[in-house]
Amino acid sequence: MPSSEPSAADQQLIDHAQRHGYTVTAKQLAIWRRAGLMPGNIPGGGLGRGKGSTSQPAPESFDLVLGLARHAGPGKRPTDLALLLFAEGLPVPEATVRAAFRAAVDTVTIPGEDDDPDEEPDDRLDNFADHLAESGQAMTLVPARARRIDEQIARLARDAGETWPPPELASWDENPEPSPSTPQDATLTAASAVLTGSLSLEEIGDMLRAMNPGAAANPIASLVETTQNDVPDIADKVLGPDGTLALGPVGDARDLLRDLTDRAPLEGLAAAWQTVQRVREWALDLCVRVESELDAGQRGEAVAEWQISRYLGAGMAILSTLRDRRWPPAQRALDTMLVLYQLHEFRLLDRILPGCQWHLLKSEGVMPPPVRDLLKDLIDKDSAPAEPAPE
Repeated sequence: MPSSEPSAADQQLIDHAQRHGYTVTAKQLAIWRRAGLMPGNIPGGGLGRGKGSTSQPAPESFDLVLGLARHAGPGKRPTDLALLLFAEGLPVPEATVRAAFRAAVDTVTIPGEDDDPDEEPDDRLDNFADHLAESGQAMTLVPARARRIDEQIARLARDAGETWPPPELASWDENPEPSPSTPQDATLTAASAVLTGSLSLEEIGDMLRAMNPGAAANPIASLVETTQNDVPDIADKVLGPDGTLALGPVGDARDLLRDLTDRAPLEGLAAAWQTVQRVREWALDLCVRVESELDAGQRGEAVAEWQISRYLGAGMAILSTLRDRRWPPAQRALDTMLVLYQLHEFRLLDRILPGCQWHLLKSEGVMPPPVRDLLKDLIDKDSAPAEPAPE
């Protein structure tokens, strides 16, 4: 029968936790080890004459046991704990960290896809479209907080006697009659991106328009939609025969993310993890600053930053932040992988199209400032000044 008493090595860890104000049991240590969250004890020499053997905790176990005691609790899965410890820079076994990021990717599911795993993507999309029609479910394109801010800005402008949205936007939009995109359409488009790993320029334009439905015109969506006509030489290098983006292998986006999870350096994962945290902080802080100006009846720097971000790439990060109000560790890990994938695609594009005017990424609103920092080496490749984005 196994002894109910902790080993001398485990007792060292239990005492170490107690000295720091935490209660840890031998059973918890065993559970954490089975989950791969901390290493086993290091065997020592035998005591002789049937008295057993000695062992010592692995040096990293002392820091890990404090982190685990701090974060463990009801509802915390081993993958959550692995991610939280990794975020603190604690020495979680690498295999456990990568498995936790892969598990986050696995949370992306499409209703009904498990019914026939071998079904072709087009058939799976057709089935998903039927499911949407029957259930009425759809993604939230513009969360309520963002919608209220948009409406307040429009109201202030109209009260000031201005035409809103600004009429000059229409002159920058070459698609006067864009196809309407409902929340159901956008949900189906998102599913298509997951299953195929790519979207057509038209679909991307539709999504940009759907996420800013109050805009009378959307110049940035127009730029995307007209890429093939405006820069045909570039389009030929980055678009497939069907008009979809084709920078790399095409396939289920989750497979591409899993592969990246296995290959990305741990320091890259850590940098992206911290970046998505700073993006969230930036987005929430911008909301607070904008609301403060609007409550005072003003349209200052924060409102200007909000407006340009809503038309450009940074606005997508704002909407995503407001959509994920709880933001558990698995969602943060998935966001981390999406940022890493974006960085991977940019580097691939840089090889296909050297001199891709990366300095334009510095333009306000193109992307959240923390992501710009992550892309600093690309942006600094040329020293041309950033062109101002359309206001």
